[in-house]
Amino acid sequence: MLGLKDLGISYNEVPPGKSGCPFHNHHVEEELFVIIDGEGEYRFGSERFAVAKGDVLGAPAGGHETAHQLINTGPGVLIYLGISTKAQTEIVEYPDSGKFLAKTNRADGTRFRFIGRDGGPLDYWDGEPGA
Repeated sequence: MLGLKDLGISYNEVPPGKSGCPFHNHHVEEELFVIIDGEGEYRFGSERFAVAKGDVLGAPAGGHETAHQLINTGPGVLIYLGISTKAQTEIVEYPDSGKFLAKTNRADGTRFRFIGRDGGPLDYWDGEPGA
């Protein structure tokens, strides 16, 4: 009803001792987190910050210096809203595991999504017949 097509929101409940997602950074999308209840730790780049109900956190697009993760360090459930831009094409890196995610929309409207490990480049012609 509002006409928004490039904005997403998620409601998240994280049990004690768990994280809401792996430590990651986006190359295109920006994220905003609103802590609804509970307490935890916001890992951002090389720093860690205590967070609690009412805190608002940002994660701009960028390299590993903007990698982020919410971890529940409290005794109860950590509840937060995640609000983000929704890019058609995105690269996400996971610095702790060396993984990456590439995603986009194909011309026919189906999604292309690939998660791999950064294990070194391939030649442009690798695996191509007649190369």
